[in-house]
Amino acid sequence: MTVSLILIVAMMAALVGWLLRQSIAERPWVAASGPQSAPLPAGFTAPRVGLLAFLAVVTSVFALTVSAYLMRMEMGADWRSMPVPGLLWANSTALVLASLALQLAWRAAARDQARRLRQLLAAGGGFTLAFLAGQLLAWQQLEAAGYYLVANPANAFFYLLTALHGAHLLGGLMAWTRVLARLHGNADAAWLCAGVELCALYWHFLLLVWALLFGLLLTT
Repeated sequence: MTVSLILIVAMMAALVGWLLRQSIAERPWVAASGPQSAPLPAGFTAPRVGLLAFLAVVTSVFALTVSAYLMRMEMGADWRSMPVPGLLWANSTALVLASLALQLAWRAAARDQARRLRQLLAAGGGFTLAFLAGQLLAWQQLEAAGYYLVANPANAFFYLLTALHGAHLLGGLMAWTRVLARLHGNADAAWLCAGVELCALYWHFLLLVWALLFGLLLTT
């Protein structure tokens, strides 16, 4: 349970930091002089607040799953830890590159560099697909070595954790596809910048989640 609480605090602190850094230098805690309440800082746009709320839910899902993993590991002698495929290191590198590409795409969108934005968005999606393909390949390698889903609780949790993370990445690719389509359709620059920003923040979040999950799998 302690590990789970640390997991939640670390994720939420990082997420709030990402969003707060985007706000302008205002002091929302200073009360307004009139009867109206002080407006939210400019950085707290509706899409950002919506993303933060969604990520809070996702954080809870992963934290509960990790809690179940740790509790089940301590419950009996039937838990036999499985080896972590070396391929996961290469997959992790691909996800880092995807997150970096989307961060640079965000910067390109802010500077209205359409060509560079297209290239970086494509790179971010490509590296993400490479990560997902690598995860599937790692599953195949484990099954070929006899580490089946139903053979052991540790095996089941490995597949569950990696599948849960992969499913959230697939959801992110749907948003990425929409942004890419709007880019080719000559969408408004402000909309594109906001869309790329949300994609970048979401990928950073999933990179953090993967780093925590990968570390958990390596140490247990």
